[in-house]
Order: sequence, then C-alpha cells, then structure tokens
Amino acid sequence: MSAGGSDEVPIDAALVRRLLAAQFPQWADLPVSPVPQSGMDNATFRLGADMSVRLPRYPWWVGQVEREQRWLPRLAPHLPLPVSEPLAMGTPAEGYPFPWSVYRWLEGGAATTDGLADPVRTAIELAGFIAALQGIDPTGGPGPEQSNAFRGVPMGDARDSLAADARVRPKIAALKGMVDTDAVMAVWEAALAAPAWDGPPVWIHGDLATGNLLAVDGRLSAVIDFGTLAVGDPACDLLPAWKFLPAEARGAFRAALDVDDATWARGRGWGLAASLPVPDDPFFDDPARVTTALHHLDELIADLY
Repeated sequence: MSAGGSDEVPIDAALVRRLLAAQFPQWADLPVSPVPQSGMDNATFRLGADMSVRLPRYPWWVGQVEREQRWLPRLAPHLPLPVSEPLAMGTPAEGYPFPWSVYRWLEGGAATTDGLADPVRTAIELAGFIAALQGIDPTGGPGPEQSNAFRGVPMGDARDSLAADARVRPKIAALKGMVDTDAVMAVWEAALAAPAWDGPPVWIHGDLATGNLLAVDGRLSAVIDFGTLAVGDPACDLLPAWKFLPAEARGAFRAALDVDDATWARGRGWGLAASLPVPDDPFFDDPARVTTALHHLDELIADLY
C-alpha cells in the first residue's frame, strides 16, 4: 500500500535535532543523518552510533508508533532474531504533528536474495522466526486496521488493503503487454478461491520484504519495521517465499512452516499483490524495479503451475 498525496509532513535532520533538543536533551549532541534508504511511510535517521529515529510521514500511519512501542517489548523475548527495540517515544512538537520513536540501532544491511550465504538455511531460519511469532499469545493484539494497512484481512476482503480485489485487478490489467496477464489473473483467482483461514488469528509482521530483513555476511541478523504488525491470517507473512527467497529454497521454507495448500494459495495472492505497481509510485519509470517485479510474477506463476 502506498502513501502519497498532499498530507505528507516534511521531515529533515534539522527537525529531528530540534525534537531531540526539546524532549531528549541527553541525545541532542549526537550526530543525526538520514539513512540511505528511508521508507515511503516513515522517515528514518541514524542517531549517533547506536540509535535511530523514526517519524511517520503521513497521518494514517501514526498508529504504528504506539503499536511498536507497546508490542515489540512483549514480542521480542519470544523471537529467535533481534527485532526493532523502542527506547523512547516522542510527542508532537516543533511543528511536527505526530508521535515518533527512538530505537536501538541494529547492525546489518538489507538482506538480498543474491547475497545469501546459504539460501536454504536462510529459508529455515526465516520460517523459524515466523513460526515463533505466530506462536505468541495474540490476546489483545491489533487486528487489521488502517494504520497497519489492513494486513491479515481475509483474501478478497473489501477493506482497502494491498490485496483488495478492487485494487489488484486494475493493476494486473495495467501490465498487459509486459506479462501474461491471464496467468497472473489465474494466480489471483486461485488465491480468492482458496478456503479462508479457519484457525485462530495469529501474529503477523505484515511486511517481510527485503528492506525489513537485515543480514550480516549473508546471514539473517535482524527483522525491523513492525509498523504493519497485526493479528490475522498468517498467509500474509508467506510473501518472502516469492519476493525474497530463491526458488530452490522455497520448498524448505514451506516445509519448515508446514503450510497447507489453502494458506499457500492465499500467500501467493499476497505475494502477487505486493509485486504489482501501486498508486503514485513511478513503477514504469524504474527499469530495475520493473525487472524485479516481473521476475516475482514469473515465480508466482511457476509456483501455481
């Protein structure tokens, strides 16, 4: 789901320094610099050597701040990989209208498919992380809502999620001439036709994309950005099977999670939705992004057949 429009709040390092000086003066003298790849929904800055500052750019993502502050300290002790660790929560000030967070800095760069030292081992480790997350008591956890982009909704749910049918079909149609849209539509139809999740809702990260998986020397080192954290259908967290792991590791990932056919089909639906162009995103102007997304679609099609 893409943020955009005139509601974006301008954020720069000078603003971050003013906020720190006013609310956390013990950190005010530390250097502040934007991270190389800041997200579309939140702006992230490195603070000194050991911390980061993360600020929502848009009003509809404000709920992510409280959600991470509340739940990450409760989830982290049960997870086999380090996760984002909130250190402090700031309040609106200095012309900035939203709450914001200070986190401990986690070492590692964005994990990439080509950079994995052992893809099968990575698949099993990632599955172990997902299984551990799903095994945590979900009582009181946040369901799908606007501020987590409705992650975890049932496939075909009408709410404005990444995988809403009304969003997906026009995006598939827009790819005509670039990809076999009939085959892509078959993946989508199979996801819609799959039986719904009939178990209890479970914890899901909601966005296990490469930018949110960190690695050191080709091995997973941490999982970050829990803004889309929710309790819902676990199929959403199967997305890395097609968007991160190479084909030869996909079977190990599925086996380690013991995923049934229906959940796997719904997971393909989420993977497809996450590989399509999104509103206000210059998808067709970025050849590398187009190539990557079309490769993901090919993987999803091959997996169906």
